[in-house]
Amino acid sequence: MKEHQIEVRVRYSETDQMGVVYHGNYIPYFEIGRVEWLRSKGVSYKSLEDSGIALPIVSMTLNYKKPARYDDLLVVKTKFKQSSSVKIEFDCEIWSETHELLTTAHFILVFVDMKTGRPTSPPEHIQILLDQMED
Repeated sequence: MKEHQIEVRVRYSETDQMGVVYHGNYIPYFEIGRVEWLRSKGVSYKSLEDSGIALPIVSMTLNYKKPARYDDLLVVKTKFKQSSSVKIEFDCEIWSETHELLTTAHFILVFVDMKTGRPTSPPEHIQILLDQMED
């Protein structure tokens, strides 16, 4: 399955004085979505790093449509878009519990060899997973 979703509750510390989620705090919500998308496919981000591969963001686009507020229950949807020899792309959305679209995002991440800092192909088991997603 190309899509995964997870619920996240907005904590007080993630908001400004008006109780609205500070714009920079959406990025960790999307990170939770991507990490859990991988986990749902049997890939632990920790095990990826333990094997010497990092997956940093090289590009992101966020579009804020409506604010999330303190104590809202958010649904973070993460959808695999495509991959190449060293990149993986995701389209993501955050929805309110009342089914309103709050934020959309697009992320490009690159597999990087942690010793050299250079782009690298993903491990074979991840490449097989990504190839299956392309079908």
